[in-house]
Amino acid sequence: MPFRSLAALGAALCALAPPGIAGADEPKPLRSEDANFSIFLLVRATSHWLALAPEERFAFLDAEIQPRLAAHPQVRMRFWDTEHLNARISDVILFETQRLDQYRSLIEGLRESRFWGHYFEVLEILPGIENAYAEHYDVEPYGPEARQP
Repeated sequence: MPFRSLAALGAALCALAPPGIAGADEPKPLRSEDANFSIFLLVRATSHWLALAPEERFAFLDAEIQPRLAAHPQVRMRFWDTEHLNARISDVILFETQRLDQYRSLIEGLRESRFWGHYFEVLEILPGIENAYAEHYDVEPYGPEARQP
């Protein structure tokens, strides 16, 4: 069943929570100033990228991508090669930020470069909020890194 808004989806998910869990009765508003947004771009390198010599690839990254990243210091980018493990997705790019306006601006710049569509086909964009469940249910996040003092 499709949901018309994120609020409707949130309300439906809360209705599935067992009774007595904090925050299960109604969705809490997201405090975006505290949220750690993680946005995964699933991409596939095109034949144009693969035809470049490694020196040409690094020259492109230095000339066109690095300046865009430097202009958005509140957005961190990480990169994983996956072509040896996945036939459809050659790379995963993770953007981390608390400032969606900075992420949006960076993505607009990438869309206006040869990165988007020419050298890489963007297959999916998967946004998420790190440990959002913990804030919603007023619990400590799970996982070894989440519990560090």
